[in-house]
Parts: sequence; structure tokens; C-alpha cells
Amino acid sequence: MNSEQQYIDLYTEASEMIKSHSAEPLNAVRDRAFADFKAQGFPTRKVERYKYTDMAALFSPDYGLNLNRLAIPVNPYDAFKCDVPNLSTSLYFIVNDSFYSQKLPQVQLPAGVIVDSLRHIAAEKPDFIAKYYAQIAATHEDAVTALNTMLAQDGLFVYVPKNVKVDRTIQIINILRADVDLMVNRRVLVVMEQGAEAKLLFCDHATDDRKFLSTQVIEAYVGDNASLELNCLEETHLKNVRVSNVYIEQQANSRVNHNVITLHNGVTRNRLDLVFKGEGAECHCNGCVVADKQQHVDNNTLIDHQVPHCTSNELYKYVLDENAVGAFAGRVLVRHDAQKTISQETNQNLCVTKTARMYTQPMLEIYADDVKCAHGSTVGQLNDAALFYMQQRGISLKEAKLLLEFAFINEVIDKMELEPLRDRLHHLVEKRFRGELNKCEGCKLCK
Repeated sequence: MNSEQQYIDLYTEASEMIKSHSAEPLNAVRDRAFADFKAQGFPTRKVERYKYTDMAALFSPDYGLNLNRLAIPVNPYDAFKCDVPNLSTSLYFIVNDSFYSQKLPQVQLPAGVIVDSLRHIAAEKPDFIAKYYAQIAATHEDAVTALNTMLAQDGLFVYVPKNVKVDRTIQIINILRADVDLMVNRRVLVVMEQGAEAKLLFCDHATDDRKFLSTQVIEAYVGDNASLELNCLEETHLKNVRVSNVYIEQQANSRVNHNVITLHNGVTRNRLDLVFKGEGAECHCNGCVVADKQQHVDNNTLIDHQVPHCTSNELYKYVLDENAVGAFAGRVLVRHDAQKTISQETNQNLCVTKTARMYTQPMLEIYADDVKCAHGSTVGQLNDAALFYMQQRGISLKEAKLLLEFAFINEVIDKMELEPLRDRLHHLVEKRFRGELNKCEGCKLCK
């Protein structure tokens, strides 16, 4: 049986059950997504955007699914005590792929701001959700997005009204928890009206020693003069497979800062599609990867300059140890009418061992003539001269390597706007390089 057939059979048999535990705007696009998935099948390595990750192999195991939406017996607010010093956040939880609504944080959000279950809001405001849901996450262009769209039953909805600034960071903890090997399909919809400002922090954790497969689709609409900072931090384990597709649409003079940090994982495949729809928009997309053992991290990005006077900056850095495999493929597309485009794309990689492997493919595709665009990539090892110099001054070889790795990766972390988060990540990255298990103090889940 090919990998996609089990999902075709699953949807054919259980589509009514899936729909009964969701809402109409989500259900309205399921059958179309199913048809798109059947037509495409999982992409092979011959597909340009998937050449570095075997998607069919990731989805071939027989995972369990909670399509009946059975309650998970956990109160994450009592069990999960991750505390980022000096970072006061509005803390929400998604358990597997369901928004945890039994208890909500005692935080007063600005008037009109919504942070809630996507299924709940879709049932209350079907016309509003239908206007945005599955509009930029095109199911006919990507089989994983199609699979997520046909199976996702809930997720997160974030809405910030016109000219409203959310000062407190909205932090979402994605908890994977199960007694059996489990597949989850999570959906996130973010709508930023004109002039709105918000910062989001997603933290992925797997709390049980099980095999997890998670698909995630994030759609973010950023209106005129709006500002969105989207931070995604993964700290799972070696048995976890994570496939995340992020779609962002920016209007005139908007600003997006997207940061993706992978510190603990098994296999991770991140896709980012960002499109400029209005002039004067700006984006900063940064990635930080620390991997060892047999870990695999693949980041694939597309920045689509459709209009003039927009600016994009990309910086992705990898530190790969032991037998880890990294991949980065970034494409910047500058269309005919996108004059005065400014774009910089950089990928820098450090292979600590001879058995670590890195694949890098930065690309520029330019059809306008009045632009400033540049791209580049490097793959190298630790500087022997620097190691020798540090050892001559009494620093051990192990500590010297750690200091060089830490200095290399810090450039990405320092680009994050939220200072307390930067400080926390400096601490986590140092612990990661030292090989310490990353367990937040006081957390009863990460045992």
C-alpha cells in the first residue's frame, strides 16, 4: 500500500465523523482538499521543494488519530510551569490539536482581541472565518496542506482589530500527549487588521515517549501598517516528526518578523510562503537550528515580491553535530512589477563532524530591473586556528568548541525583538550545546 492510500481510505470511511466534531467553515473545504490530496499524492524527492526530505516515508507508519475528540485527562496550567524570566505572557495551550478551553489565563486582553478555539469561533462567526480560512494555504499546490485541511478539526484563532496594540506576548504551548503513537493535525489562523500589532510565541513540546506525527498549517493575514512577530520554538524529542507549513500575506507598509528555532527534534520539515500584496511592506525571516545524533531539519522558504518597494531579509544558521542532516532551500521571487525591491538571503552552516551533512540552495528569481538583491551560503567547520589559540590560553578543547558554536548561532537569536525571549534562548542554546536535557524547572510534564 502506498503512503497516501491509508489516508484516502481513512477519509472515505470517517469523513462524517470528522465533520461532526468540527465547524462549517472548516468542513466546507474538506472535500475539495481531499480531492486535491488524491490527485497529488505525497511529493517525491523529484519535486523541487521536497528534494531533501522523503515525505512518503514520514507518513507511511500507521498512527492513531483522535477523530472522536476524546478528552485528554490533563490540566496543563497545573502541570506545565515553564517560566521565562521577565517575560510576561498571555499563556494558552493546545493539547495535541485541540485548543484547551476548560481553563483560560486570567489575563485581560485589549478590547476586541480574540484568542480562542478555531472551531468555537468558526461556529459563532462562520462568515468571518470562511473569508480567511484556507484562502492562502492552497490545497492544490501542496499535498501536506491538503491533508491537514481535510483532517484538521480544531486549532487556534487569533484576531487583533484595527489599530489595537497587544503589548503582552501571546504564548501558545503545543503539547503532544498520548499513550499510543499519534498523528495530530493542527490549524492556526491569524488575522491582523489595519494598524494592529502583536507578538506570538509558539512552543512545541512532546511529553510522552511515543512516536508523534504532527502537521501544522498557519495562515497569517497582516493588514496595512500592521506588525506581527511570529516566533516558533521546537523542543520535542527524537521520535517526533513535525511538518509545518506557514503562509503569510502582507499588505501595504506592514511588518513581519518570523523566527523559527529548532533545538530538539526527530525529523522537522518547515515551509514558509510569504507574499507581499501591498507596497512598502517589510519582512525579516530568521532560522536557528541545533541538531545532532540522527536528527533531520529541512527549512524551505519562498518570499514572493509581487509589488514594488518591499524589503525582505532572510538569515538561517545551522550547527550540525554527529550524523545530523540539515537542508535549506530559499527562493526569492521578484515579479515584473516589483521595482525598488530590496532583498538579502543568507544561509550559514557549521558541520562540527565529518559525518554531518548540509544541503543548501539559496535562489533568486528576478524579473524586474531596478532592484537590490543578494544571496549567499557557506558550509564550514570550526576554525582550527581559533581552537588552538583558545587552548593556548587554558580553555579546554570541549569548551572552546562550545564557545565558537555559541558565538556562531547568536547572530540569529540577537535579531529577535523580544529581549526577555532572546535572553532565555541564549540560556537554552548553551544548555543544548552542553548536551544537557532541556527541562524547564517546575514542569511536571517533561519528566
